[in-house]
Amino acid sequence: MSVPPAPDTHKQPPGVAVVTDSTPYLPAELSKRWAIEEISLYVGWDGELRRESDYEDLDAFYAKLRDSAQLPTTSQPSVGDFLACYEPLLSAGRDVVSVHIAGGLSGTCESAREAARILAEAGHPGRVEVLDSQTGAGGLGCLVIVAATVAEQGGSLDAIVDAVHEARKSLDIWFCLDTLEYLRRGGRIGAAQAMVGTALKVKPILTFGTEIAPVGRVRTQRRAFERMVGYLHELNDRGASDWVVQHAQAPEDARRLVAEGTAIFGTAPLFCTEVGPVLGAHLGSGMLVGGMTRPQIPVRTAES
Repeated sequence: MSVPPAPDTHKQPPGVAVVTDSTPYLPAELSKRWAIEEISLYVGWDGELRRESDYEDLDAFYAKLRDSAQLPTTSQPSVGDFLACYEPLLSAGRDVVSVHIAGGLSGTCESAREAARILAEAGHPGRVEVLDSQTGAGGLGCLVIVAATVAEQGGSLDAIVDAVHEARKSLDIWFCLDTLEYLRRGGRIGAAQAMVGTALKVKPILTFGTEIAPVGRVRTQRRAFERMVGYLHELNDRGASDWVVQHAQAPEDARRLVAEGTAIFGTAPLFCTEVGPVLGAHLGSGMLVGGMTRPQIPVRTAES
């Protein structure tokens, strides 16, 4: 995809800092482009948890996931991780909007809110607003980019919060997995539990929200790909202005989806990346597509 040019390094950073966690799996160049702060979740086997951001070889991680009799353990960032991020930003005179993976899937928002409470009680200047995205992966990434765009335009903290809430109304994410086994074993299966037992030889199609919920099922990889392409057509018909593709150990499918989506929308996706260890541990392999309509709302600045 084409990435917007890097901002002028002599410019002052936006008055509102945008923070997220590691689970949107944004390309590094986009995080740098909008100065998005990322706080990593943790994942590992046998009690040896490492920051998700420290896993550089995703092929090796997924190979171990396939071969291991035990699922890895995942954990949200600590309150201390959030304090270490928020405190310097507030001390520099900035407000913070912190947008994270759905609270129904992770305790990340809880840690973030506790850190914000501690800083407020300590009398730190500025505000920290923690937003539960009620989604994950690429959907969360879309909302984070909305927040960063409005911040760059000089929007106030309240304006950024409004924009994220408005974008969330139109955001929709579908993903197709090779199996429900990882969701079942990891206890994150949610409403998709109803498909267990009937989905042994089918590929489930699900959606991210406050929980993971089923949308449908297909029997072959070819049909799964066709459903994802069909969903891109649906998003375009709804007027989605932004779209994304992600995958877990399916790079060729992702490349083909990007090509199909570019032809459908007439534009490149916001990003195309591979899902990392934390969500990969619970999902296994598969592909994801989603999109949203960028909100058209007046940008309120801190002075307005």
